[in-house]
Amino acid sequence: MHFVAALDRVPGMRCVLALFEGVATGAADGYARMTDRPAATLLHCGPGLANGLAHLHNARRARVPMVNIVGDLPVSHRELGPPLTMDIESLARSVSNWTKTVTQAEDVGAVAASAVQSARVGAGSISTLILPSDTCWGGDGREHGALDVAAPGRVDRLAVAAIAKVLRSGEPVVLMLGNRALRREALSHAQRVADATGARLFGETFNTRVTRGADQPPVARMPYGVAEALEALAGVKHVVLVGAAAPVSFFAYPGRPGRLYPPDAAVHTLSGADQDCEEALAALAAELKCDRAQRSRALNSDRPEPARGVPGPSTLGRSLAALLPEGAVVIDEGVTYATAMFNSTFSARPHDWLQPGGGAIGDGMPMATGAAIGAPGRRIVSLEADGSAMYGIQSLWTQARENLDVTTVVLANRKYAILMHELEKVGAKAGATAKNMLDIGNPNIDFVAMARGMGVDGVRVETMEEFNDVFVAANSRKGPFLIELLVE
Repeated sequence: MHFVAALDRVPGMRCVLALFEGVATGAADGYARMTDRPAATLLHCGPGLANGLAHLHNARRARVPMVNIVGDLPVSHRELGPPLTMDIESLARSVSNWTKTVTQAEDVGAVAASAVQSARVGAGSISTLILPSDTCWGGDGREHGALDVAAPGRVDRLAVAAIAKVLRSGEPVVLMLGNRALRREALSHAQRVADATGARLFGETFNTRVTRGADQPPVARMPYGVAEALEALAGVKHVVLVGAAAPVSFFAYPGRPGRLYPPDAAVHTLSGADQDCEEALAALAAELKCDRAQRSRALNSDRPEPARGVPGPSTLGRSLAALLPEGAVVIDEGVTYATAMFNSTFSARPHDWLQPGGGAIGDGMPMATGAAIGAPGRRIVSLEADGSAMYGIQSLWTQARENLDVTTVVLANRKYAILMHELEKVGAKAGATAKNMLDIGNPNIDFVAMARGMGVDGVRVETMEEFNDVFVAANSRKGPFLIELLVE
């Protein structure tokens, strides 16, 4: 409470209220992705941190910068065992790269500066600063200036030469791009390398932020399904990692490999996520003497006409390709629709595409909230499955309170379709009880009513013609709007 009161005495901070800690941590993730700067969350004791843990996991996997400030009971009071007593440090370490508890007021300034410094190292990381009430009740605080942050690591020139040799070999090569290798300038260098050598470009299955649109290279995502991923990389002899990890399956399946590349393929690292991926790709293009103007093929075809008829993955993707506004930021938690929507929108107007990084669902609407704060003037389009929407539905209240430019599209099939697919993949036989556990249509959830109850206008649509008209109107207005799209 002393910390909250102090917010009135320090100018320059924008304070955003979330009704659930998972919204706060997810929003901080979205903000960091759009600004490349850390947001700070203020969480209440151990249970508050626990409520935000899933999206801190996503943020850590996405390598974004964030500083969490977690309150705690005074050291002397914890010894009495009150209800909120919890091992906060153990929780924090599971999702943080830097964790520290401070008990003396005079130490807070210096340690807080270290927390921010740590969060800004490399591509970004998670810092968690734990402040028991002792820091508010005794001693005098001391301000501390910002600490210098080292520049991203430079690429190893020997690695550049070795990978250039691989690319000249004539054997099939995939460049696996992750994190900042999927930004505009880095992609330009990657495309020149691909054009000159025949290498194929892939992004990871879940990406922090991808610069996309008709003027950008059409970088495919690694497929989510094991069979599809193995087919995509069949015959590949070399996988070159640029800010990415070697592709592995999301889950383990009986009789299926965990690695998604051929057993005889060699894996090489050009640059890690904490290195300068743009510089690495530029150096590789220079080593290969790629022509700066080289574009052996058109990047993307013309935009399609909006789809008509029954909503489905391909029809929705087509309408998105036609209707996404210039400069949109797409937050993709479409789950079973996600691949089709991504693959259908290469020719859309220039936009960014963000996905939850660690597989913990429910991050889409919180991320959209933070992205809108971090990218004012750009329309945020939040593509959200109905099951995962219920994890962070409180985000709508914050969007209304802050008048954020977010269009939320809830894909309402009224079931956990992704889990039904997983049942099939592992060969489990689903009876009536199991099927009932995956059905969220009894009773049907009224997303439009919930949105209006939190101050966000919305409408339910059942055809692509209705969707097209409402989507254009929603993106042309100020503030948040929700579209519930009924799908199969």
